[in-house]
Amino acid sequence: MGGLFGAVSKNDCVFDLFFGTDYHSHLGTRRGGMAVYDRELGFQRSIHNIENSPFRTKFENDINEMQGNSGIGCISDSEPQPLIVRSHLGNFAITTVGRINNIDALIKLCFDKGYTHFLEMSGGDVNPTELVASLITQKDSIPEGIRYAQTLIDGSMTMLVLTPDGLYAARDRLGRTPVVIGRKSDAFCASFESFAYLNLGYTEYRELGPSEVVFLTADSCETVLPPTEEMRICTFLWVYYGYTTSSYEGVNVEQMRYNCGSMLAKRDAEVKPDIVAGVPDSGTAHAIGYANESGIPFARPFIKYTPTWPRSFMPTIQSKRNLIARMKLIPIDALIRGKKLLLIDDSIVRGTQLRETTEFLYQSGAKEVHIRPACPPIMFGCKYLNFSRSTSEMDLIARRVILRLEGSEEAANAKLELYANPDTPEYANMVEEIRREMNFTSLRYHRLDDLLASVGIPAEKLCTYCWNGKE
Repeated sequence: MGGLFGAVSKNDCVFDLFFGTDYHSHLGTRRGGMAVYDRELGFQRSIHNIENSPFRTKFENDINEMQGNSGIGCISDSEPQPLIVRSHLGNFAITTVGRINNIDALIKLCFDKGYTHFLEMSGGDVNPTELVASLITQKDSIPEGIRYAQTLIDGSMTMLVLTPDGLYAARDRLGRTPVVIGRKSDAFCASFESFAYLNLGYTEYRELGPSEVVFLTADSCETVLPPTEEMRICTFLWVYYGYTTSSYEGVNVEQMRYNCGSMLAKRDAEVKPDIVAGVPDSGTAHAIGYANESGIPFARPFIKYTPTWPRSFMPTIQSKRNLIARMKLIPIDALIRGKKLLLIDDSIVRGTQLRETTEFLYQSGAKEVHIRPACPPIMFGCKYLNFSRSTSEMDLIARRVILRLEGSEEAANAKLELYANPDTPEYANMVEEIRREMNFTSLRYHRLDDLLASVGIPAEKLCTYCWNGKE
Protein backbone atom coordinates (compact mmCIF):
# COMPACT_ATOMS: atom_id res chain seq x y z
CA MET A 1 0.00 0.00 0.00
CA GLY A 2 1.60 3.27 1.09
CA GLY A 3 0.85 6.51 2.88
CA LEU A 4 1.34 10.20 2.21
CA PHE A 5 1.46 13.52 4.05
CA GLY A 6 1.83 17.12 2.93
CA ALA A 7 1.94 20.52 4.62
CA VAL A 8 1.91 24.20 3.69
CA SER A 9 2.89 26.68 6.40
CA LYS A 10 3.77 30.31 7.00
CA ASN A 11 6.83 28.95 8.78
CA ASP A 12 9.28 26.15 8.03
CA CYS A 13 7.30 22.93 7.60
CA VAL A 14 10.09 20.33 7.61
CA PHE A 15 9.51 19.25 11.23
CA ASP A 16 5.78 18.71 10.59
CA LEU A 17 6.52 16.92 7.33
CA PHE A 18 9.07 14.61 8.94
CA PHE A 19 6.82 13.43 11.76
CA GLY A 20 3.61 13.50 9.72
CA THR A 21 5.18 11.19 7.15
CA ASP A 22 6.75 8.97 9.83
CA TYR A 23 3.31 8.37 11.32
CA HIS A 24 2.48 6.49 8.09
CA SER A 25 5.27 3.93 8.52
CA HIS A 26 2.78 1.10 9.17
CA LEU A 27 1.48 1.47 5.59
CA GLY A 28 4.68 0.71 3.65
CA THR A 29 7.89 -1.22 3.99
CA ARG A 30 10.40 -0.36 1.26
CA ARG A 31 10.83 3.35 0.48
CA GLY A 32 10.41 6.65 2.25
CA GLY A 33 10.75 10.10 0.76
CA MET A 34 10.28 13.82 1.35
CA ALA A 35 10.30 16.84 -0.97
CA VAL A 36 10.11 20.45 0.21
CA TYR A 37 9.95 23.81 -1.54
CA ASP A 38 11.71 27.00 -0.46
CA ARG A 39 11.44 30.31 -2.34
CA GLU A 40 15.22 30.74 -2.38
CA LEU A 41 16.43 27.14 -2.59
CA GLY A 42 13.67 25.74 -4.80
CA PHE A 43 12.77 22.05 -4.53
CA GLN A 44 14.82 19.73 -2.33
CA ARG A 45 14.26 16.00 -2.08
CA SER A 46 15.46 12.98 -0.14
CA ILE A 47 14.56 9.30 -0.69
CA HIS A 48 15.83 6.32 1.33
CA ASN A 49 15.39 2.56 1.46
CA ILE A 50 13.67 1.81 4.80
CA GLU A 51 13.60 -1.99 4.61
CA ASN A 52 16.19 -2.42 7.35
CA SER A 53 15.77 0.77 9.34
CA PRO A 54 12.84 2.96 10.45
CA PHE A 55 11.92 6.12 8.55
CA ARG A 56 13.06 8.39 11.40
CA THR A 57 16.53 6.84 11.52
CA LYS A 58 17.09 7.28 7.78
CA PHE A 59 15.81 10.86 7.58
CA GLU A 60 16.90 12.42 10.88
CA ASN A 61 19.98 13.98 9.26
CA ASP A 62 18.07 15.19 6.20
CA ILE A 63 15.68 17.36 8.19
CA ASN A 64 18.61 19.42 9.46
CA GLU A 65 19.61 20.22 5.89
CA MET A 66 16.21 20.77 4.27
CA GLN A 67 14.12 23.91 4.61
CA GLY A 68 10.90 25.15 3.12
CA ASN A 69 7.39 26.34 3.83
CA SER A 70 5.71 23.52 1.93
CA GLY A 71 6.41 19.86 1.38
CA ILE A 72 5.15 16.35 0.71
CA GLY A 73 6.29 12.98 2.03
CA CYS A 74 5.46 9.33 1.51
CA ILE A 75 5.98 5.80 2.72
CA SER A 76 5.88 3.27 -0.10
CA ASP A 77 5.91 -0.48 -0.67
CA SER A 78 7.51 -0.15 -4.08
CA GLU A 79 8.62 2.80 -6.17
CA PRO A 80 10.90 5.63 -4.99
CA GLN A 81 9.04 8.92 -4.60
CA PRO A 82 8.25 11.86 -4.38
CA LEU A 83 9.40 12.84 -7.85
CA ILE A 84 10.32 16.35 -8.97
CA VAL A 85 9.08 17.22 -12.46
CA ARG A 86 9.89 20.08 -14.84
CA SER A 87 7.10 20.66 -17.34
CA HIS A 88 5.18 23.26 -19.35
CA LEU A 89 2.96 23.59 -16.26
CA GLY A 90 5.98 24.61 -14.23
CA ASN A 91 8.04 22.65 -11.75
CA PHE A 92 6.23 20.43 -9.25
CA ALA A 93 6.78 17.49 -6.91
CA ILE A 94 4.38 14.56 -6.84
CA THR A 95 3.70 11.50 -4.67
CA THR A 96 0.97 8.89 -5.11
CA VAL A 97 -0.77 5.98 -3.39
CA GLY A 98 -2.63 3.42 -5.48
CA ARG A 99 -2.34 0.94 -8.29
CA ILE A 100 -2.47 1.18 -12.09
CA ASN A 101 -3.71 -1.98 -13.80
CA ASN A 102 -3.53 -0.63 -17.35
CA ILE A 103 -0.01 0.77 -17.04
CA ASP A 104 1.20 -0.62 -20.42
CA ALA A 105 -1.72 0.95 -22.27
CA LEU A 106 -1.12 4.31 -20.58
CA ILE A 107 2.60 4.22 -21.39
CA LYS A 108 1.70 3.61 -25.03
CA LEU A 109 -0.77 6.49 -24.89
CA CYS A 110 1.98 8.78 -23.63
CA PHE A 111 4.33 7.68 -26.41
CA ASP A 112 1.60 8.20 -28.99
CA LYS A 113 1.11 11.73 -27.71
CA GLY A 114 4.80 12.55 -28.04
CA TYR A 115 6.15 11.74 -24.57
CA THR A 116 9.61 10.47 -25.43
CA HIS A 117 10.81 8.33 -22.55
CA PHE A 118 10.41 7.08 -18.98
CA LEU A 119 13.15 6.26 -16.50
CA GLU A 120 13.34 2.53 -15.87
CA MET A 121 13.39 1.30 -12.28
CA SER A 122 15.73 -1.47 -11.15
CA GLY A 123 13.13 -4.18 -11.81
CA GLY A 124 12.60 -2.97 -15.36
CA ASP A 125 9.25 -1.33 -14.63
CA VAL A 126 8.14 2.25 -15.14
CA ASN A 127 7.58 4.22 -11.95
CA PRO A 128 3.78 4.64 -11.68
CA THR A 129 4.20 8.06 -10.11
CA GLU A 130 6.22 9.21 -13.12
CA LEU A 131 3.49 7.90 -15.39
CA VAL A 132 0.86 9.87 -13.44
CA ALA A 133 3.00 13.01 -13.77
CA SER A 134 3.23 12.52 -17.53
CA LEU A 135 -0.56 12.21 -17.79
CA ILE A 136 -1.04 15.38 -15.74
CA THR A 137 1.28 17.37 -17.98
CA GLN A 138 -0.75 16.50 -21.09
CA LYS A 139 -3.34 19.08 -20.01
CA ASP A 140 -3.26 22.87 -19.61
CA SER A 141 -3.48 22.98 -15.81
CA ILE A 142 -2.63 20.69 -12.92
CA PRO A 143 -6.25 20.22 -11.74
CA GLU A 144 -7.31 19.39 -15.28
CA GLY A 145 -4.38 16.98 -15.56
CA ILE A 146 -5.24 15.28 -12.27
CA ARG A 147 -8.81 14.67 -13.37
CA TYR A 148 -7.57 13.43 -16.76
CA ALA A 149 -5.20 10.95 -15.07
CA GLN A 150 -7.87 9.67 -12.70
CA THR A 151 -10.29 9.18 -15.58
CA LEU A 152 -7.79 7.06 -17.53
CA ILE A 153 -6.39 4.95 -14.69
CA ASP A 154 -7.86 1.48 -14.20
CA GLY A 155 -7.29 0.93 -10.49
CA SER A 156 -6.99 3.79 -8.02
CA MET A 157 -4.74 6.79 -7.55
CA THR A 158 -4.63 9.29 -4.69
CA MET A 159 -1.96 11.97 -4.96
CA LEU A 160 -0.31 15.10 -3.62
CA VAL A 161 1.16 17.60 -6.10
CA LEU A 162 3.40 20.32 -4.66
CA THR A 163 3.90 23.56 -6.62
CA PRO A 164 5.74 26.77 -5.71
CA ASP A 165 2.37 28.34 -4.92
CA GLY A 166 0.79 25.60 -2.83
CA LEU A 167 -0.28 21.98 -2.57
CA TYR A 168 -2.89 20.04 -4.53
CA ALA A 169 -4.43 17.08 -2.69
CA ALA A 170 -6.54 14.68 -4.76
CA ARG A 171 -8.48 11.67 -3.52
CA ASP A 172 -8.81 8.82 -6.00
CA ARG A 173 -11.80 8.57 -8.30
CA LEU A 174 -13.88 6.21 -6.12
CA GLY A 175 -12.38 7.23 -2.80
CA ARG A 176 -10.78 3.84 -2.16
CA THR A 177 -8.17 5.54 0.01
CA PRO A 178 -8.73 8.54 2.30
CA VAL A 179 -7.39 12.09 2.36
CA VAL A 180 -8.00 14.21 5.45
CA ILE A 181 -7.22 17.92 5.77
CA GLY A 182 -5.83 19.28 9.04
CA ARG A 183 -5.58 22.90 10.10
CA LYS A 184 -3.75 25.07 12.61
CA SER A 185 -3.30 28.82 12.92
CA ASP A 186 -0.45 29.11 10.42
CA ALA A 187 -0.73 25.98 8.27
CA PHE A 188 -2.82 23.36 6.48
CA CYS A 189 -1.89 19.72 5.94
CA ALA A 190 -3.18 16.78 3.91
CA SER A 191 -2.84 13.26 5.30
CA PHE A 192 -3.77 9.66 4.54
CA GLU A 193 -4.11 8.89 8.26
CA SER A 194 -6.30 11.22 10.29
CA PHE A 195 -4.23 10.87 13.46
CA ALA A 196 -0.89 11.78 11.84
CA TYR A 197 -1.22 15.54 12.43
CA LEU A 198 -2.85 15.63 15.89
CA ASN A 199 0.38 15.76 17.91
CA LEU A 200 1.71 18.42 15.54
CA GLY A 201 -0.94 20.91 16.63
CA TYR A 202 -3.42 20.45 13.76
CA THR A 203 -7.11 19.78 14.21
CA GLU A 204 -9.33 18.03 11.70
CA TYR A 205 -10.65 20.41 9.07
CA ARG A 206 -12.46 17.99 6.78
CA GLU A 207 -12.19 14.80 4.74
CA LEU A 208 -12.11 14.89 0.96
CA GLY A 209 -14.83 13.18 -1.04
CA PRO A 210 -14.22 10.79 -3.95
CA SER A 211 -12.44 12.49 -6.89
CA GLU A 212 -12.22 15.77 -4.97
CA VAL A 213 -9.20 17.99 -5.57
CA VAL A 214 -8.31 20.82 -3.19
CA PHE A 215 -5.57 23.43 -3.27
CA LEU A 216 -3.87 24.23 0.03
CA THR A 217 -1.95 27.31 1.05
CA ALA A 218 -0.94 28.34 4.54
CA ASP A 219 -4.16 30.37 4.76
CA SER A 220 -6.76 28.38 2.86
CA CYS A 221 -8.20 25.12 1.58
CA GLU A 222 -9.98 25.68 -1.72
CA THR A 223 -11.93 23.01 -3.63
CA VAL A 224 -10.88 23.22 -7.27
CA LEU A 225 -12.70 20.07 -8.43
CA PRO A 226 -15.79 18.97 -6.47
CA PRO A 227 -16.36 15.47 -5.10
CA THR A 228 -18.51 12.90 -6.84
CA GLU A 229 -21.21 10.79 -5.18
CA GLU A 230 -20.04 7.26 -5.95
CA MET A 231 -17.58 5.84 -3.41
CA ARG A 232 -15.92 2.46 -2.82
CA ILE A 233 -13.59 2.98 0.15
CA CYS A 234 -11.55 -0.11 1.02
CA THR A 235 -13.18 -2.03 3.89
CA PHE A 236 -9.84 -3.67 4.64
CA LEU A 237 -8.59 -0.30 5.94
CA TRP A 238 -10.64 -0.89 9.07
CA VAL A 239 -9.98 -4.62 9.28
CA TYR A 240 -6.20 -4.48 8.95
CA TYR A 241 -4.35 -1.60 7.30
CA GLY A 242 -5.52 1.41 9.26
CA TYR A 243 -3.82 2.48 12.45
CA THR A 244 -6.04 2.10 15.50
CA THR A 245 -6.29 5.85 16.17
CA SER A 246 -7.40 6.69 12.63
CA SER A 247 -10.94 7.30 11.42
CA TYR A 248 -12.25 6.99 7.88
CA GLU A 249 -15.62 8.44 6.88
CA GLY A 250 -16.16 9.23 10.56
CA VAL A 251 -15.65 5.63 11.74
CA ASN A 252 -12.72 4.95 14.09
CA VAL A 253 -10.60 1.87 13.34
CA GLU A 254 -10.36 0.65 16.94
CA GLN A 255 -14.11 1.01 17.53
CA MET A 256 -14.90 -0.80 14.29
CA ARG A 257 -12.68 -3.70 15.37
CA TYR A 258 -14.48 -3.90 18.71
CA ASN A 259 -17.75 -4.04 16.78
CA CYS A 260 -16.30 -6.73 14.56
CA GLY A 261 -15.20 -8.92 17.47
CA SER A 262 -18.54 -8.43 19.19
CA MET A 263 -20.46 -9.64 16.14
CA LEU A 264 -18.15 -12.64 15.83
CA ALA A 265 -18.94 -13.58 19.42
CA LYS A 266 -22.70 -13.19 18.98
CA ARG A 267 -22.70 -15.90 16.29
CA ASP A 268 -20.26 -18.18 18.10
CA ALA A 269 -21.83 -20.47 20.70
CA GLU A 270 -20.10 -23.70 19.66
CA VAL A 271 -16.91 -23.38 21.71
CA LYS A 272 -16.01 -22.38 25.27
CA PRO A 273 -12.32 -21.45 25.28
CA ASP A 274 -10.35 -20.49 28.36
CA ILE A 275 -9.07 -17.25 26.84
CA VAL A 276 -9.53 -15.04 23.77
CA ALA A 277 -6.41 -13.65 22.10
CA GLY A 278 -5.56 -11.61 19.04
CA VAL A 279 -2.69 -12.09 16.62
CA PRO A 280 -0.60 -8.92 17.16
CA ASP A 281 -1.18 -6.23 16.22
CA SER A 282 -4.36 -5.85 14.19
CA GLY A 283 -6.09 -8.90 15.68
CA THR A 284 -5.87 -7.54 19.21
CA ALA A 285 -8.75 -5.06 19.04
CA HIS A 286 -10.99 -7.63 17.33
CA ALA A 287 -10.21 -10.01 20.21
CA ILE A 288 -11.05 -7.37 22.82
CA GLY A 289 -14.44 -6.88 21.18
CA TYR A 290 -15.03 -10.65 21.20
CA ALA A 291 -14.00 -10.96 24.86
CA ASN A 292 -16.16 -8.03 25.97
CA GLU A 293 -19.22 -9.51 24.23
CA SER A 294 -18.68 -13.14 25.27
CA GLY A 295 -17.39 -12.64 28.81
CA ILE A 296 -14.45 -14.94 28.08
CA PRO A 297 -11.21 -13.43 29.46
CA PHE A 298 -8.91 -11.61 27.05
CA ALA A 299 -5.21 -12.50 27.35
CA ARG A 300 -1.97 -12.17 25.41
CA PRO A 301 -0.44 -15.67 25.19
CA PHE A 302 2.30 -14.41 22.92
CA ILE A 303 3.91 -11.02 22.50
CA LYS A 304 5.37 -9.42 19.41
CA TYR A 305 9.01 -8.54 20.04
CA THR A 306 9.54 -5.11 18.50
CA PRO A 307 12.64 -3.40 19.98
CA THR A 308 14.95 -4.68 17.25
CA TRP A 309 12.34 -5.89 14.73
CA PRO A 310 10.66 -2.81 13.24
CA ARG A 311 7.72 -3.44 10.94
CA SER A 312 9.71 -1.96 8.08
CA PHE A 313 12.05 -4.96 8.18
CA MET A 314 9.94 -7.27 6.01
CA PRO A 315 11.78 -8.92 3.09
CA THR A 316 10.00 -9.09 -0.25
CA ILE A 317 10.61 -12.87 -0.51
CA GLN A 318 7.53 -14.50 1.01
CA SER A 319 9.34 -17.39 2.71
CA LYS A 320 11.58 -14.93 4.52
CA ARG A 321 8.59 -12.75 5.44
CA ASN A 322 6.95 -15.79 7.05
CA LEU A 323 10.13 -16.58 8.99
CA ILE A 324 10.48 -13.00 10.25
CA ALA A 325 6.81 -12.87 11.26
CA ARG A 326 7.20 -16.09 13.27
CA MET A 327 10.44 -14.99 14.93
CA LYS A 328 8.76 -11.86 16.28
CA LEU A 329 6.24 -13.83 18.37
CA ILE A 330 7.41 -14.84 21.86
CA PRO A 331 5.19 -17.32 23.79
CA ILE A 332 4.08 -17.00 27.42
CA ASP A 333 3.98 -20.57 28.70
CA ALA A 334 1.68 -19.86 31.66
CA LEU A 335 -1.03 -18.55 29.33
CA ILE A 336 -0.74 -21.33 26.74
CA ARG A 337 0.05 -24.69 28.33
CA GLY A 338 -3.05 -26.78 28.86
CA LYS A 339 -5.34 -23.96 27.69
CA LYS A 340 -8.11 -23.83 25.11
CA LEU A 341 -7.38 -20.73 23.03
CA LEU A 342 -9.62 -18.77 20.70
CA LEU A 343 -7.42 -16.74 18.39
CA ILE A 344 -8.56 -13.86 16.19
CA ASP A 345 -6.50 -12.71 13.22
CA ASP A 346 -7.45 -9.93 10.82
CA SER A 347 -7.62 -12.35 7.87
CA ILE A 348 -6.33 -15.52 6.28
CA VAL A 349 -4.65 -14.83 2.94
CA ARG A 350 -2.26 -17.63 1.99
CA GLY A 351 -2.54 -19.31 5.38
CA THR A 352 1.18 -19.95 5.84
CA GLN A 353 1.81 -17.63 8.78
CA LEU A 354 -1.34 -18.55 10.71
CA ARG A 355 -0.72 -22.27 10.25
CA GLU A 356 2.79 -21.82 11.63
CA THR A 357 1.44 -19.72 14.50
CA THR A 358 -1.05 -22.49 15.33
CA GLU A 359 1.68 -25.14 15.31
CA PHE A 360 3.78 -22.86 17.49
CA LEU A 361 0.90 -22.71 20.02
CA TYR A 362 0.43 -26.50 20.00
CA GLN A 363 4.17 -26.96 20.51
CA SER A 364 3.94 -24.53 23.42
CA GLY A 365 1.34 -26.72 25.08
CA ALA A 366 -2.02 -25.38 23.87
CA LYS A 367 -4.86 -27.89 24.27
CA GLU A 368 -7.08 -26.39 21.56
CA VAL A 369 -6.68 -23.56 19.03
CA HIS A 370 -9.92 -22.11 17.62
CA ILE A 371 -9.48 -19.57 14.81
CA ARG A 372 -11.82 -16.67 14.08
CA PRO A 373 -10.69 -14.46 11.16
CA ALA A 374 -12.11 -10.93 11.37
CA CYS A 375 -13.19 -10.93 7.73
CA PRO A 376 -14.66 -13.44 5.23
CA PRO A 377 -12.49 -15.81 3.15
CA ILE A 378 -10.40 -13.80 0.69
CA MET A 379 -11.39 -15.07 -2.76
CA PHE A 380 -9.91 -12.47 -5.12
CA GLY A 381 -6.61 -10.61 -5.28
CA CYS A 382 -6.98 -6.86 -4.71
CA LYS A 383 -7.02 -4.88 -7.97
CA TYR A 384 -6.84 -1.48 -6.34
CA LEU A 385 -4.41 -1.15 -3.43
CA ASN A 386 -1.80 -3.92 -3.64
CA PHE A 387 -2.64 -5.17 -0.14
CA SER A 388 -1.73 -8.74 -1.15
CA ARG A 389 1.63 -9.69 -2.63
CA SER A 390 0.12 -12.76 -4.30
CA THR A 391 1.18 -13.13 -7.91
CA SER A 392 -1.78 -15.45 -8.57
CA GLU A 393 -5.20 -15.85 -7.01
CA MET A 394 -4.28 -19.51 -6.62
CA ASP A 395 -1.90 -18.33 -3.86
CA LEU A 396 -5.01 -17.63 -1.77
CA ILE A 397 -5.85 -20.60 0.44
CA ALA A 398 -9.59 -20.28 -0.23
CA ARG A 399 -9.03 -20.52 -4.00
CA ARG A 400 -6.64 -23.46 -3.64
CA VAL A 401 -9.17 -25.34 -1.56
CA ILE A 402 -12.04 -24.59 -3.96
CA LEU A 403 -9.93 -25.88 -6.85
CA ARG A 404 -9.23 -29.05 -4.90
CA LEU A 405 -12.92 -29.55 -4.09
CA GLU A 406 -14.11 -28.90 -7.64
CA GLY A 407 -11.32 -30.68 -9.50
CA SER A 408 -10.79 -28.14 -12.29
CA GLU A 409 -10.26 -24.41 -12.55
CA GLU A 410 -13.24 -24.04 -14.89
CA ALA A 411 -15.60 -25.74 -12.44
CA ALA A 412 -14.14 -23.82 -9.51
CA ASN A 413 -14.56 -20.44 -11.22
CA ALA A 414 -18.15 -21.24 -12.16
CA LYS A 415 -19.08 -21.75 -8.48
CA LEU A 416 -17.16 -18.92 -6.79
CA GLU A 417 -20.36 -17.06 -5.94
CA LEU A 418 -21.67 -20.11 -4.08
CA TYR A 419 -18.42 -20.49 -2.16
CA ALA A 420 -18.56 -16.82 -1.14
CA ASN A 421 -22.06 -17.23 0.33
CA PRO A 422 -21.88 -18.27 4.02
CA ASP A 423 -25.32 -19.92 3.84
CA THR A 424 -24.41 -22.56 1.22
CA PRO A 425 -23.09 -26.12 1.66
CA GLU A 426 -20.22 -25.19 -0.69
CA TYR A 427 -19.07 -22.52 1.76
CA ALA A 428 -19.31 -24.95 4.68
CA ASN A 429 -17.26 -27.55 2.80
CA MET A 430 -14.61 -24.97 1.93
CA VAL A 431 -14.28 -23.78 5.54
CA GLU A 432 -14.01 -27.34 6.84
CA GLU A 433 -11.35 -28.17 4.25
CA ILE A 434 -9.36 -25.08 5.25
CA ARG A 435 -9.72 -26.03 8.93
CA ARG A 436 -8.33 -29.51 8.29
CA GLU A 437 -5.45 -28.22 6.17
CA MET A 438 -4.51 -25.62 8.76
CA ASN A 439 -4.95 -28.00 11.72
CA PHE A 440 -7.29 -25.68 13.63
CA THR A 441 -9.56 -27.11 16.30
CA SER A 442 -12.39 -25.07 14.79
CA LEU A 443 -12.73 -22.30 12.21
CA ARG A 444 -15.44 -19.69 11.76
CA TYR A 445 -15.02 -16.67 9.48
CA HIS A 446 -16.69 -13.30 9.95
CA ARG A 447 -19.70 -12.98 7.64
CA LEU A 448 -19.62 -10.19 5.08
CA ASP A 449 -22.98 -8.77 6.17
CA ASP A 450 -21.74 -8.62 9.77
CA LEU A 451 -18.48 -7.05 8.65
CA LEU A 452 -20.28 -4.28 6.77
CA ALA A 453 -22.52 -3.71 9.79
CA SER A 454 -19.38 -3.43 11.94
CA VAL A 455 -18.25 -0.47 9.82
CA GLY A 456 -21.69 1.11 9.89
CA ILE A 457 -21.66 3.22 6.73
CA PRO A 458 -23.84 2.35 3.72
CA ALA A 459 -22.69 -0.93 2.17
CA GLU A 460 -22.75 0.52 -1.35
CA LYS A 461 -19.95 2.91 -0.33
CA LEU A 462 -17.59 0.07 0.68
CA CYS A 463 -15.32 -1.99 -1.57
CA THR A 464 -15.77 -5.73 -0.95
CA TYR A 465 -14.04 -7.01 -4.08
CA CYS A 466 -11.54 -9.28 -2.31
CA TRP A 467 -14.37 -11.24 -0.67
CA ASN A 468 -17.10 -11.43 -3.29
CA GLY A 469 -15.54 -10.19 -6.55
CA LYS A 470 -18.07 -7.36 -6.86
CA GLU A 471 -16.66 -4.02 -7.97
